[in-house]
Amino acid sequence: MQTGIQALDYAYRYLFIAVLIALAIMVILCLIYAIKGPRIADRIVATNMMGTIVMVIIAILAVMLNEGYLVDICIIYAMISFLAVIVLTKVYMGVYREKNEKENKGEEKLS
Repeated sequence: MQTGIQALDYAYRYLFIAVLIALAIMVILCLIYAIKGPRIADRIVATNMMGTIVMVIIAILAVMLNEGYLVDICIIYAMISFLAVIVLTKVYMGVYREKNEKENKGEEKLS
């Protein structure tokens, strides 16, 4: 981030810091929503959202610190986050199906 104009460098630095603080607050709010969410689906979406926000934070740090390896870490984190959401969804669907099967068997016994 060497533009040659010192004031512009400071402006970008303060902008990046402000955006990082806002994103950190959003991650905390998503964590609270993931814990208190009314449904499991809401919790999965909040978890996915936290992963996306963390990827944006890593990308901003890559630009701010001028470190190329952080982009590689961001890509790896994106793959891991995607797989984690897929696994959570599969587990949720399995539990949901099992619950429905138990309810259906209970209704069959009553009739």
